[in-house]
Parts: sequence; C-alpha cells; structure tokens
Amino acid sequence: MAPIAGGGDDTPLLVAENIEVNASWGHIYGPVSFTVRPGGVTVLVGSGGRGRTALLLTLAGRMKPSKGQLHSFGHTNNAQHLFKQAAIAYIDEVDEIEQTIRVRDVVTETIRWAAPWYKWVAPAKQDDLERICRPVFGPYSLPTLEAYVEELPELTAALFRIAVANVRKPPLLVVGGVDRLTRVDSAHKLMARLVDLGREQTIITADVNGGFPDLQLRDVITVDNLTDNEFVKLEQEERN
Repeated sequence: MAPIAGGGDDTPLLVAENIEVNASWGHIYGPVSFTVRPGGVTVLVGSGGRGRTALLLTLAGRMKPSKGQLHSFGHTNNAQHLFKQAAIAYIDEVDEIEQTIRVRDVVTETIRWAAPWYKWVAPAKQDDLERICRPVFGPYSLPTLEAYVEELPELTAALFRIAVANVRKPPLLVVGGVDRLTRVDSAHKLMARLVDLGREQTIITADVNGGFPDLQLRDVITVDNLTDNEFVKLEQEERN
C-alpha cells in the first residue's frame, strides 16, 4: 500500500484478509488483502475485467467473499450490513442506464425510489436536477432534462450515473474504474471530482494506471490476482 495523501483518522474502514470469490463455473478473483482507510479516494490498481468488477461489488456489499474475511463497519463478512453503508456507481452490472431514456426520467425515478411509497412524485424539474447532480458535477455543466442518456458525452454520462447512485450519500461510495473513459483528460476530471466527494465520504475506485500524481488521493493500492492465473505473469510484465 502506498499512501499518497493522508486524512486524519487511520482507523481502517475496510480490511480485506485473503478474500476471494468463486463461482460454480470457476475462480473469479483472489486471494487479495489490503486496507482501506476512511475518507478520501482509495484507488485499487489492477486490470479491468470480471475479477476487478467482482472485487468492487464485494467491497460495496453486493457480493460475499467465498473465502477469507472482509471486516467493515464493525462487522465481518456481513454483506447485508455493508450493503446499507455503501452506494455503488458506474458499474454496468449494477447501475447501467437504458440508453433510450431521458435524463428527466432517470432523475424522476431516482426521487421516487428515495420517497415514501405513499408519496406521489411529479416529473423532475430543473431544481431536482441541480440538487441531485451538482454535488457530483461541481463546476461542470449538467445535462439538460430532455437529453437522452445515449447522447451524453462520456464524462457527463459517468458523472450523471454517480450522482443518481449517490443520492443517499452513505459513508462509502464505490465507483467503477475511471480507466473506462477513453480520454485521459476525462479520466483526470472524473478522479478530481471523486477527490472532492472524498471530503465527506470514503471513495473506492479502480484504475489500471494507478491514478494521477497531481491529485490528493488517499491511497493507491496494487491488487494482484484479479485475472485468470494464466494471465497474471503477463499482467505483471506489462507493468514493468
């Protein structure tokens, strides 16, 4: 683990001890061990793919380790409790948005999910868009309510998905790899916005390249054993 920029409290928020996940058809990832400190952005460095995605899902309580121990929020291997403490965004298996749908419809549905079951929710207005999206978008322009999700630029689309997923603002926010963005400049802007969110939440994301040295990241942690065993050696050679 290589600390990049510190926060105040170093009491671990998450501790993974040799965790791994296996499916009926085979091994997915692990064993992996690391510690996530509270606050700021922790970047997990490793190749993208099903292994890394499954690890992020595990850290958000959406999957349970097959082996090993995951300590989080005072519990061990308690995915249900971790689920309640975490939001997860920008991972297609969880929050992929139908492309032929308007921004207004997504925001309206987000408000409905957060409202009591008996409360009628009107179609979203500009104030709703601003309230939900501005904390994530910061200085960047919000999408229009009538825009279709498929028409959004990649950075705007990524920020929008994070905004609607993070509406509860739980203690932990897990975000899919910033390296999914095709432009380095967009990835840098996305990471910078996560750093800003990390002032009030603990953020975990992933990047095969290890983040950006000019940003105040909490920790950058290299995680091996995220790919099939036959590819591990090639992956390590590519990093050298």
